[in-house]
Amino acid sequence: MENRKVKLAVEGVSKTFRVKGGKFQDDYLLHVLRKLSFEVYEGEVVSLIGESGCGKTTLLRIIQGLIRRDAGVIRVDGEPVTKPARDRGFVFQQANLLPWRTARANVEFGLELQGVPAKERSDRAQQLLELVGLERAGEQFPHQLSGGMQQRVNLARAMAINPAILLMDEPFSALDAQTREVLQREMLRIQAETRKTILFVTHDLDEAIYVSNRVIVLGAKPGRIKEIIEIPFSYPRAELPELRGDQRFQDIRRHMWNLIRNKPEGEKAAA
Repeated sequence: MENRKVKLAVEGVSKTFRVKGGKFQDDYLLHVLRKLSFEVYEGEVVSLIGESGCGKTTLLRIIQGLIRRDAGVIRVDGEPVTKPARDRGFVFQQANLLPWRTARANVEFGLELQGVPAKERSDRAQQLLELVGLERAGEQFPHQLSGGMQQRVNLARAMAINPAILLMDEPFSALDAQTREVLQREMLRIQAETRKTILFVTHDLDEAIYVSNRVIVLGAKPGRIKEIIEIPFSYPRAELPELRGDQRFQDIRRHMWNLIRNKPEGEKAAA
């Protein structure tokens, strides 16, 4: 990893929110993130995982430029991040497609805002719909698409502006288990074809192991790095059910679970 290009650098990032205390309580400060530092290399998939309240989504929104940080620096391709920009594409948990626009028009939306000519953005949208397996769905409206298809359009829309890095905030969590595994597999296929750098937030341990080169385990209150775990499986990867049967998968999963639960290694689970 040392010789690979750093695509995203997070350097000493901290964030505190002021919380209203209510009628009988004073306002107080909630320390969400404290001195987070890590790097994501070009073409890498890195997942953030941790218990609820560890600041995963807050960090992603800081990297996107949607929330101000209190301290630290974010760099994409060496340039400091100060606001949202086209070098970062964001894939939200919910697709949030514009209901009055077709799938193709939703993919074109970011390009339209940038003033890209109609023919060029239409061609680009068609290429991306083909990439995500929706080449025949371009003229369908969101209400005519399944949840999995909507998320494919959501991914294509984020990729349309050709960002340097994709930020994905639990993009498959609202889907049923079967669709979720299909889209995990599809995401890996798309990443292999495009070599996009991805920072992926999830609460699912199996998903984190399956899609990632590395997993960053965060502790909570405040959010901080507990460990960065290298995933030993090469790409292309076996199907998830098969990978789950690998003892290394089970060992990594158990280790991650113990880190999140603050449980010493080797301690037996309660009966």
